[in-house]
Amino acid sequence: MPEISRFYGIVIRMFFNDHMPPHFHAEYGSDEVVIAIANLAAISGRVPPRAMGLLIEWATLHQVELYAQWEHVKRHEAPSRIDPLP
Repeated sequence: MPEISRFYGIVIRMFFNDHMPPHFHAEYGSDEVVIAIANLAAISGRVPPRAMGLLIEWATLHQVELYAQWEHVKRHEAPSRIDPLP
């Protein structure tokens, strides 16, 4: 599963040929959450509230890029890195 970003201990990944709807996986320590790109809502899992706030802030800034990366991984192409939060 390609890593597309990493910041503040949070690792963002996407699976090749993953199920719909378009989403990304975020790991923080031993916690994991799957977040829909369209509305940035958690599909499954959870992370601590502070980490979730950082994830939503980052995803809001990069929503268009996340959709582009989703298309890459659906075609089994390596995604590009997305800038982390500063």
